[in-house]
Order: sequence, then C-alpha cells, then structure tokens
Amino acid sequence: MVLEIKLALLQMKVVDDKSANIEQAKRMISAASRKGADLVILPEMFNCPYETAKFSQYAELKDDSLTLKSLASICRNNKVHCVAGSIPEISKGKIYNTSFFFDDKGKILGFHRKMHLFDIDVPGEIYFKESDVLSAGNKVTVIDTDLGKIGIAICYDLRFPELARLMTLKGACLLVYPGAFNLTTGPVHWKTLLRTRAIDNQVFVAAASPARDHEASYVAYGHSLVSNPWGDVIVEAGVKEEILYVDLNLEDEEKIRTELPLLKNRRNDIYCLIDKPQKE
Repeated sequence: MVLEIKLALLQMKVVDDKSANIEQAKRMISAASRKGADLVILPEMFNCPYETAKFSQYAELKDDSLTLKSLASICRNNKVHCVAGSIPEISKGKIYNTSFFFDDKGKILGFHRKMHLFDIDVPGEIYFKESDVLSAGNKVTVIDTDLGKIGIAICYDLRFPELARLMTLKGACLLVYPGAFNLTTGPVHWKTLLRTRAIDNQVFVAAASPARDHEASYVAYGHSLVSNPWGDVIVEAGVKEEILYVDLNLEDEEKIRTELPLLKNRRNDIYCLIDKPQKE
C-alpha cells in the first residue's frame, strides 16, 4: 500500500447522450492524469441521466459495454486508477446500479452493485423509486489495489452506517461514494453524512456527484467532497462541472486511530457486526 494518494473527483455534467457522456468522462480523466492524479472518481450514473425511465435504455452488459471498454482504454493509456462512478448494468435479466474499479492498466479489479435502492416520497418535494427498475446488490465491496484497499458504495448506501463499518473492518483505507443527492436531501444531509462516516470509522471518505443541471428531471446537488479521518472537509466543489484535486496522507488514519482508539475500544463482547455474503 502506498502512503500518499493524489485523488481527483470528476464532477461532470451528465446529458441525455451516452457517447457524449463517455467522451466527457475520458476528457476529464485525461486532464486529471496530466495533473498527476493516481485515482480518479466519476459520479453516480455518469453515462446516463438519473431517471428510472432511462436506466433500461442505457443499460450495458459488463462484458459487452461501450462505456467500460472506453474507460479501460483511457485508464491504461493514462496510467491512472478509476472508480467508474456507476452505470446501469444488465445481468441475467436484472438491471443494477453498478460501480466498476479499474487499475492503471485498464483492468477491472472489482465492482459494487448498489445495495440500498433509493425509494423516496417527500410530498411536494420529490418522488423517486429506483426499485421500479433496478435490483439491489448483495455484497460489501472492498477492492485490493496497489493504492491500498478501497471500499466502494453508492449514494443511498451512504445512509447505512453498518456498511461503512464493515468496509472499514475489511481494511479499507478510503471509502468512496459516487452519489447523486438531490436538492431536497443534499443541503441537509450530504456533507453531514459524509463527515459522520469519516468520523465513525476514522477513514478518508470521498464522494463524487454529477454537476447540477436545472434542466434535468432529477437535479443533482453537486458539492463533491473529501473528508479526512477527523471529519474535516478538506476539499469541496460547488455546483458546476469541475475537477477537484487533493493529496491524501494515509498515515493520518493510523495517527488518529492511535490518539482516539475508537475501533480498538469497540465492545465485541457485547455487540458485533457480521458480513453475510450473498450470491449475485
């Protein structure tokens, strides 16, 4: 595991054109690589508008995906690792909200299927049900990379502290959340939840959102950010398309865990958290 990671969050504007989204993702990845990024993070549903009606239209098979083939090539050519936000993935007749991790040789090392589907009904504010179209994933995802172990979850997964703790207990040095919070939940919960997951687990937390587009049917909050293990937001985007850069010193995690030994002080004699892996 390395001790420092140069991270780039790609807060890109997503349009109703898969090819255009792929090309913009490639441009932003190349730009981040030129700035020396080791790891780039794309937002949730970066190749597809965040609309249930679009998910089946944009869905791709893992082994026959224009999006994934394009990212494999750009990662390989630019020698950069990538958490590929998420895309609608079709498998055995089901559609998942799936994030893929590419190493700097363009190889897929693993993937995460969103475990908790976003079904919300706030009268007069927002109605959205992923479960109308999507199926839920069943696995806690921690990927062993040459940058260290990286935990990946997607958007609504952020609200479930058990998942973040399990990723941490599996050795994740960085928790990554591609997400598309909206203008109802984003202003009140986005930053608070991300800081809380960092504080609870004394781990770096990074979250990449799409840029805000008021012409879209679902308007993303934006504000991609990174929190350090103490819960300080060390970099935060606005609402427009941009690339955020930050250097992570992974030794900070061990320092904070030594000074304030939360994980060590857990009472496993009284309570415990168990991962029950399921087949997908």
